[in-house]
Parts: sequence; C-alpha cells; structure tokens
Amino acid sequence: MIDKRSLNGYKSNTNNSDGVQDNLKVIERKFQRNGQHFVNAGLALISILVMYWTINPTFDIIIKRSLYLMMIFVMCAIIFPFNKKSSLVKISVADIIIIILSISGSIYTMYNPYARFMRLSLLTPYDIVFGIIMIIIGLDIGRRVIGWTLTITASVIILYTLFGNFIPGQFGHSGFYIKTIISQVYCGLEGYYGIATRVMIIYVIPFILLGAFLEKTGAGEFFIKLSFSLTKNTVGGPAKAAVLGSALLGSISGSAIANVSSTGVFTIPMMKRIGYKPHVAGAIEAAASTGGQIMPPIMGAVAFIMVEFTQIPYLTIISVATIPIVLYYITLFAFIHFEAKKYNISVDKTMTVEPAIEILKTGWQFFFSIIIIVIIMVLGFAPNFAALCGILALVIVQIIKSRKIDFKLIYQALILGGKYSLNIGSIVACIGIILSLVGLTGLGLKLSWFLSELTNESAFLAILIVGAISTILGMGLPSSAAYIIVAITAGPTLIKMGFPILIAHMIMIWFSINSEITPPVGLASIVAAGIAGANPVKTMLTAFKFSKGLYILPFMFYFRPAILLQGSLFSIIETIASILFGLITFASFWENFLYKKLKLVERFFLLVATFFLFSPSIFGNGIGFILFVGVIFSQKSTLSTALNH
Repeated sequence: MIDKRSLNGYKSNTNNSDGVQDNLKVIERKFQRNGQHFVNAGLALISILVMYWTINPTFDIIIKRSLYLMMIFVMCAIIFPFNKKSSLVKISVADIIIIILSISGSIYTMYNPYARFMRLSLLTPYDIVFGIIMIIIGLDIGRRVIGWTLTITASVIILYTLFGNFIPGQFGHSGFYIKTIISQVYCGLEGYYGIATRVMIIYVIPFILLGAFLEKTGAGEFFIKLSFSLTKNTVGGPAKAAVLGSALLGSISGSAIANVSSTGVFTIPMMKRIGYKPHVAGAIEAAASTGGQIMPPIMGAVAFIMVEFTQIPYLTIISVATIPIVLYYITLFAFIHFEAKKYNISVDKTMTVEPAIEILKTGWQFFFSIIIIVIIMVLGFAPNFAALCGILALVIVQIIKSRKIDFKLIYQALILGGKYSLNIGSIVACIGIILSLVGLTGLGLKLSWFLSELTNESAFLAILIVGAISTILGMGLPSSAAYIIVAITAGPTLIKMGFPILIAHMIMIWFSINSEITPPVGLASIVAAGIAGANPVKTMLTAFKFSKGLYILPFMFYFRPAILLQGSLFSIIETIASILFGLITFASFWENFLYKKLKLVERFFLLVATFFLFSPSIFGNGIGFILFVGVIFSQKSTLSTALNH
C-alpha cells in the first residue's frame, strides 16, 4: 500500500546525499555541526559558480576551469579520506597538505597563464614543480572517489609516455621527457583544463544541478507515485513501476547509481514483497536505472560528451536515441512479465494509490520544467542555459504553489548538486591525462591500426570487439568515463572502417553504459544488491540477463540503421516493428516461457525467429514473424486443452 507515511520514508532516503557512497562502501567523513556548515558552503559554492558561469559565458576560460578543478580537488580531499585508516571526523595532516598544494597549484595556473602558453617548450622550475604536484593530486582524487581503475589507467598512460622507447614494434615511440608531459597535462589546454573540464562546466554540472533541484522539490516521490499508479493493475506491477520510474528519473539524473539510490529504496522492497527474489528485484532496478542514462529528452553526460566529440547537434542525438531506448525498456518489460508469469507473481491487490490524473495535478511542474528545457534548446540556446532556465521555472512554480520563497530548500539543492558533482568531477583530472597523452604519443592511432588488423574489416567483429573493450576498460567507471576511453581507443577504428560518425558513437555509448551493471564491478548492480540484501554477483548476472537490449541493439545500429531514423519512413517503421518482435521473441526464448513453459521445439523455433527478425531482410523478417505467431498458437492451443481437462 502506498500511503503518505511510506512515501515520507522514501523521501527521507532519497534526500540522503550519502546514500550512493554508503552502498558502494566508499568512505566519507561525517563532520560535526560547524564543520558540516563549512563543507555545505563549499559544495553550494561549486553550484553557484557553475550557475554564474552559465549567466556570464565570457568569464576567463583559464580562471574558470582552474577554479572549478581547485574546488573539486579541495572538496574531495575534505570529504573523502586519504585511506581507510584516516580519521572520519577530522581532516588529516596529509589532506591539509593536499588542500594547500591544490590551492597553490591552481592559483599558479590562474596567474598570468597566457605568458606560460608562450613558453610551453621552455618551462620554468615552478611550472615543473607545480605540474608534478597537480598530476599526483589528480590521480589521488580519482582513486579516492571512483576507485583504482581510472587512476591505474592514467598512470599506465604516463609510464607509456615516458618509456615508450623501450617498447618494440608498432606501439613503441621515441619517448617523452617529464617536461613535455607537464606541458600537455598541466600548462596547456589539452589536459586538465581542456575538453573534460569544459564538458563538465558547460554540459554536465548544470544538469546535475537540475536533478538536485528536482529531487529536493519532490520529483522522486512524484515519479514513483505516478509509476505505481500507471502499473498497479498489471502483473508484477512494482517491477514495472521500477522500470517506468527509473526511466523518468534517469533522464534527469543521468546517473545509474543515483537513479538506483533514489528509486530503489522504495521499489525494491515492494518487488520483494510481491514475490520477486532479492537478487531479481535488485537486478530489475539496476537494469532500469542504467537505461535511464540515455533516456531522452535530457539523457546523461554521455550525450553532451558525444556532442563535443562529434559536433552533431544535441537535438539530433536525442532524436535518434529515442526509439532504441524505448525498445530497450519494452524488452525489459517483457523479461519482467515472463518472470512474473513463470513464478506466479500476480497483481498486487493490496496496493492502493491515487489515480494518475490526481497525481499529475500535484506534480505537473516537473514535466513543465523539462518541456521548458527542450523548447529553449530547440530555439538554439546552449544546454547549460536551458538547464538553468529549467531550474528557474521549477523554483518559480514552487514559489507560486507554496506562496513563499523557500531559501532553505534552494540552499539544500545547491549543496546536493555540489555533492553529486564531486562524483563525476573527480574523474576530470584522470580523463585529462588520458586524453592529452593519448594524442601526444599517437596511441589512439596505433590502437586503431591494431583493431583494424584484428577485425580484418569485419563490421560484426569490430562491434563485438568494441563491446569487449568497453566491458574491460569500463570496469568500475561511470558510463561517461567509459565512453571517453572507448571513443579514444575504438572510435577511430570504426570511423576508418566506414561507420557513419553518428552510428559509431551511438554504438560506443550503448556499450559504455553497460559498465554500470556488468560483472565483476557493475556499480549500479552493487548498489541495488545492497538495498535488496542480495548477493552482488547474482544481482549483476541477473541484471546482465535483463539488459540484453544493451548488447543486441548496437549491432542493429549498423546493420539496420533505420532504427536510428536513417532511411525512408517505410524502412523505419518496418525496422522498428521487426526489431521489437525480435527482442520480445528473444526475451521469451531466454526466459523459456511465453504463456507457459516452452517445449524444446518451441524454444528452438523462437531462437530461429529471433535471428530472422533481426536480419536486414523484409523476407527474413516475415519468416521470423510467422514462426513467432506459430509458437503463440501452439502455446495457446495446449494451454486451452489443459484448461478444458
């Protein structure tokens, strides 16, 4: 039953900004009252600075990016201890040193930066000292917040840059001095203060702030209530509500982990109550939340990074992304439905919730804010300005409804936005190192050559290898970081092989977001398992099963590009229909259930039907559809016979 008391409990959980980190077992400090006030002020300052830079886009680039990185380094050093032995109630001496050095290195960057640009090949001792210090701090901050994966990757790239002359063959190079590395990473606009920082300030953080304001004004509660209202009379209703709610919230938050933490604390217990096993409930939530990252109309950070990499208009990207993600969620619904039927999980008749129309009356402003954002971007304004307008629209409607200006709520949203920005902001330094040094050493081109040789010009094999690379290199990383690494390592190969740039990057994005659920370190699955009280590995494996659309659809992007609106209206409609039936057929085959348990021959026919429905042939699609319908009739006739007897 969804009552007010339950939803208040849900709300208190979602507003706990530490929840994500607690579930991931990342240690954070808990400060006393005055210390917490200071930390909150610092987090709010990050949000305020980003909003100010949105209003004043002419602000000096170097100062803006240096100040942003300084705030990230300082706040991460304050909140996240150096190691597990560090004090959790006060800042250690090591952290104080790192804070002082971060501020000093950033101030030095901001002081007369253009003179330093003129001497990039003739660095001074101060340039070198501060450069080494800031690189070490950047690696450490990534380790504290995200874990060792990205820090190790960036460190290996640094070693490769220094000692490439010892590597034989195609991957060797003449080697570079430490001065050259510092020039690339710290002193110029290729590394720390390049594309990664720019994307965060202009694209990512403004939408993280929007998500924080939506959360603090009750969007999570609203979307959950609406989802339960729309699915209350369906089999496995709470599971389908989890999917719908996660899709709605995921588009705003752009983070699978934040999505699981927001919706999972309510949906997972409800799924367990009606009969879903704990690891299945966690897997459903993880799979649903992962897809939310690329759910239009906003999508997540990966969409904005794709804009930066490809220069394809943002509106084009969200347009072509819509059909695939809808198909993904339909597939997830199919898996949930078959799972519920197979284990006799029926409609939850004990659950009572308001009619959807009544719920919409209390939360229409959340959709209004998103519509405002889309309209402003359609008019040609920058995404960060659109996000700021969305926040203003939300605040204004909130003021009108409550008839007062709730400064406390606004301040709490600024704090929450700053806190959420640390998780993704902590990767900026490591990503800056990787991007700048891969370009310096030519590693990207060498990897492209290697992958071209490996695939032997086979498009199918190339897509398969991209999926494997994203799974391996993306372990433990946020999807945005995984996408950047995959785009550097595999992107040039796909482009060289003749993949259109839109299709190539859509493939990489889809494979990159699987890092959130795939074993052994699927972070969203781990969070969901913690909420469900389930085994993390079983949860990850089950989420991997439910998320098959993430692994199938990228192949369709190339072999059936009409799914990305590339082609005539007829081909688009026919492609969508055949792939939709193919995904449902595959889900039935995998679950070994349609209307009842499949016979061996029926299961075989469904597998054959799946291949025909996915094939780029109308004739083949027709055969697949006939086979699917044949299995349906077979199931219904035997089911009818059994009921009559």
